[in-house]
Amino acid sequence: MATKRLTMAQALIEFLQNQYVERDGRENPFFAGCWGIFGHGNVAGIGQALQQYADTFRYYQTRNEQAMVHTAAAYAKMKNRLQTFACTTSIGPGATNMITAAAGATINRLPVLLLPGDIFAERLQAPVLQQLESEHSQDISVNDCFKPISRYWDRINRPEQLITALPEAMRVLTSPAETGAVTLALPQDVQTWAYDYPVELFERRVWHIPRNRPDVGALRRAAEWIRQSRQPLIVAGGGVLYSEATDILRQFVERTGIPVAETQAGKGAMPYDHPGALGAIGSTGTEGANILAREADLVIGIGTRYSDFTTASKTAFQHPDVRFININVAEFDAYKHSAIPLVGDARATLEELLPLLEGWQVSPAYRARAAEYNRKWDAEVERIYNLEHGPLISQGEVIGVVNKLSQPQDVVLCAAGSLPGDLHKLWRTRDPKGYHLEYGYSCMGYEIPGGIGVKLAAPEREVYVMMGDGTYLMMPSEIVTAVQERIKITIIVLDNHGFASIGGLSRSLGSEGFGTRYRYRTEDGDFKGDVLPIDFAANAASLGAYVMRANTRDELADALLKAREYQDGPVCIVVETDRDQSVPDYESWWEVAVAEVSEIESVREARAKLEEAKSRQRHYL
Repeated sequence: MATKRLTMAQALIEFLQNQYVERDGRENPFFAGCWGIFGHGNVAGIGQALQQYADTFRYYQTRNEQAMVHTAAAYAKMKNRLQTFACTTSIGPGATNMITAAAGATINRLPVLLLPGDIFAERLQAPVLQQLESEHSQDISVNDCFKPISRYWDRINRPEQLITALPEAMRVLTSPAETGAVTLALPQDVQTWAYDYPVELFERRVWHIPRNRPDVGALRRAAEWIRQSRQPLIVAGGGVLYSEATDILRQFVERTGIPVAETQAGKGAMPYDHPGALGAIGSTGTEGANILAREADLVIGIGTRYSDFTTASKTAFQHPDVRFININVAEFDAYKHSAIPLVGDARATLEELLPLLEGWQVSPAYRARAAEYNRKWDAEVERIYNLEHGPLISQGEVIGVVNKLSQPQDVVLCAAGSLPGDLHKLWRTRDPKGYHLEYGYSCMGYEIPGGIGVKLAAPEREVYVMMGDGTYLMMPSEIVTAVQERIKITIIVLDNHGFASIGGLSRSLGSEGFGTRYRYRTEDGDFKGDVLPIDFAANAASLGAYVMRANTRDELADALLKAREYQDGPVCIVVETDRDQSVPDYESWWEVAVAEVSEIESVREARAKLEEAKSRQRHYL
């Protein structure tokens, strides 16, 4: 057997650069490179290997370990999970900084390979710098924290263990059903050890991404349920986009007349102006989508995991005899709500289901009703886009200006605060990949590194990163990364002097927005003093961004036009907005716990409202 003598780290990088994926005849490298920050736990091993292979496997420098995983996840999302990055760190805090973003990748079912350095396998040097000691076991490090949030986890204590670990890692990363964060903990000494690896390990390998198809009997039962229904509703989730099923979904809707509501991950499954498109569903949903959800006798979930936002905390579907059909690559999600489980790829399943419905469609009245809700909602969006609110511009108006000046192929990106809910309701999607929300983990700080990932994945698109001031302060450092790589993203910071989303939620729960404003502390201990003198524009400029300020819709429009012309790096536009001018809720609810007893009257009132709403919750058994 022919062998090649390499260090463990060199073997790892050589293996990664020879991994490819294929779906529908299209083939591409699975790894676009590696992000990292070097420290004593990886510089001599992985760092040396990345230098050795720099001509064939690109290394990217980041400023925060959490950020690079966000970037990799956003890239994978934009690439429909067919390509991603590896991420390397030193041991200790460098490694644990990745945990938050790793959880986000797994929750959002996005492939990312994590390569944290680890303690010495020899143990002679213990405790090494940044090592967590345990009196109960010598075989433990902070990297064990990755176990519950990784879809596959391994510690490579011998260089030859790569031979079995790497194919397993690739199996999980390329699995439509099992993908998420994969962690290979790499002891810093083992990274440098040499081994005679079989050359077959480094041969070009193509991982074929299947389009699994559901059981034929289940398909027939599902078709019969659809034929029996009078008010069916499709709930389109992220699986529609990842499987590239938007075209067949549109055909399905046009032939059957079944309207479509979209989750955060599924927004873009239908063009906003299609008469069968109801827009967002659930706690941040549109009026029409939530009314038809409440009345639906059959719900067809396609690629959704039915989060609490989607189901309005189990209050969305109120028909006494409602039934569910779930199309999902993951068996775990397909069986939810006692559904007929169509375990399979969304596109392949719809292609097989549609012929079974030949000659059937919903009533003309039901189809017309959905189309009317679509028209009414478009008018409502236009109203919010043009509020003429003052003296400060409203958040809905900001969304409107950005939407109207963007091109159909451009991407809006967000993750946390009140913006995700407003974008879910108000953004007019014109392209399946034009809407990018991280709302599985809703991680503050995702936005700027996520925007970098999207731009790297789709350099031909303009990327609009929308964020509040709270999430901006979580991770502005990645502006430096965008500057270094000359990555053009347009960052729109809505300065509302604090955590406006949670402030609004706090007020709705009777807690009066306590602790949610960016103000000086007063003598009573609350934050009711003057507004903190934070200059977001100056901060972004100091990091290298091209910066503009905008205080009106016209100024914002002018800034966006200038931003479009600037292509040398990141742009930041700072807009002061009214934190109290919010977009209404429409026929929706979201459960947040409220104190059962309180001396504050407003809290007691909020508790009464909670108990009334909980009475509408249902279990579908």
